[in-house]
Amino acid sequence: MTVGGATMASRILGFSREAMMAAVLGAGPVADAFYAAFRFPNLFRRLFAEGAFNAAFVPLFSKEIEANGPDGARRFSEEVFGILFTLLLGLTVLMELAMPILVRTIIAPGFSGDKVTLTTALAVIMFPYLMCMSLAAMMSGILNSLHKYFAAAIAPVFLNIILIGVLAYALHNGVERRTAGHLMAWGVLAAGIVQLGIVAIAVRQSGIHIRLRWPRMTPAVWRLLALAVPAAVTGGITQINLVIGQMIASSKPGAISVLQYADRVYQLPLGVVGIAVGVVLLPELARALKSGHMVEAANLQNRSVEFALFLTLPAAGALLVMSEAIVRVLYERGAFSTDTTHSVAAALAIFGLGLPAFVMIKAFTPGFFAREDTRTPMRFAAVSVAVNVALALTLFPIIHEAGIATAEATAGWLNAMMLLAALVRRGHWGRDDGLIRRVPRLIVATAIMAVALHFGVKGMASWLTPQSPLLTQASALMILIAAGMVIYFGAAFAIGGAEFGMIRRNIERGRKPAE
Repeated sequence: MTVGGATMASRILGFSREAMMAAVLGAGPVADAFYAAFRFPNLFRRLFAEGAFNAAFVPLFSKEIEANGPDGARRFSEEVFGILFTLLLGLTVLMELAMPILVRTIIAPGFSGDKVTLTTALAVIMFPYLMCMSLAAMMSGILNSLHKYFAAAIAPVFLNIILIGVLAYALHNGVERRTAGHLMAWGVLAAGIVQLGIVAIAVRQSGIHIRLRWPRMTPAVWRLLALAVPAAVTGGITQINLVIGQMIASSKPGAISVLQYADRVYQLPLGVVGIAVGVVLLPELARALKSGHMVEAANLQNRSVEFALFLTLPAAGALLVMSEAIVRVLYERGAFSTDTTHSVAAALAIFGLGLPAFVMIKAFTPGFFAREDTRTPMRFAAVSVAVNVALALTLFPIIHEAGIATAEATAGWLNAMMLLAALVRRGHWGRDDGLIRRVPRLIVATAIMAVALHFGVKGMASWLTPQSPLLTQASALMILIAAGMVIYFGAAFAIGGAEFGMIRRNIERGRKPAE
């Protein structure tokens, strides 16, 4: 609830940011350049920071606390911080110098002329954001290991707050698009510094005082790197697939922006449910396994998947049947046209089909990471990347952005199924009658809701047209969402897909560490 609530605030502000960006930049060359430039440091952040440290650092930090107490954990943290700071500083300098080449060959090979120049300039400004966020990810790993989730979860809110402020200034003063793009790039860098400051202060307040040490490759650091390299690939698989899609889409004007706008919408349920489950499950599962509580570990895994699907399946159904209405209300104004709405809605509906898979990946991977196995998920991630590339290259020339969304959703489902099969085969995922009984019923409840929403959208079509006032469209959308929630939760509880006891047990278990 803590992580999900903070992520919900971040995602809602993210919607506001994207809506303002749509009005300021539309889906034109400046928007393409900004998203392409921002994707690069964001990719490295996912690969070498969040994914790797949540997977490798948390179990090792937890082990240090148990074996050597707070002093041992602090010493380990300082060793890691020294190495990480040095690597990031070198990487940042190298990437800044090589940025013109990287833009032409990796970031956006389909760009040409002034678009390349603009993308390079924005990427140079934003790349140091990687260093800030990677150090912040390490601090977040410390906080999560100590069961302190709020500061790390709330820090991303400030990226959206700062960028909303920049966009409000641009809208109020009529700033032209190119200048607005540069202002946003500086806003991203400022947000990285603020987020690092927030989690650094929270770590200090938790009793862990980290000093910058001269980098040394101790056995503990070598063990961390051995776990982190494959975990980086696994943790960043979604970002890898998005970058591959971006590279392929860069040959079509506006395609990168279309995919980004769709990505922003489906990231709401993915972030609130999937990421929250993954962030909290890893340290809890690692603690249970280290203590030898295998029954508790199995129950944690099964209930996490059950609870995640309980909230994610209806979101997927709604995105499938209501994507156009959602996109129109959120984005269609200013430079964002009706044609762009159709393109974004098509990609969003397909992303919705992949949403349960993306969430289950977040719930399955802690089962490997908590056992210090980061190689198996990496191998599965590599297979899913290969499938994504093959499908994207095949489908993009035929159905454009929807083809890239299809490739990513398919790769997500393949990855999730391989992870589950491996856990079951190794005996790390036992049969759970409650999960087996309830999940099919949740799917039925989702189907009932989706059919009702399909007819509801048709019945309220006159309210949802582009000609209707924004307030009318938003009111219709909220009515449909409220009706969908009532129908889904009513059906789920009526047919046994969910039980009030399940909700109560999840909440009670969540309260125990605080007590």
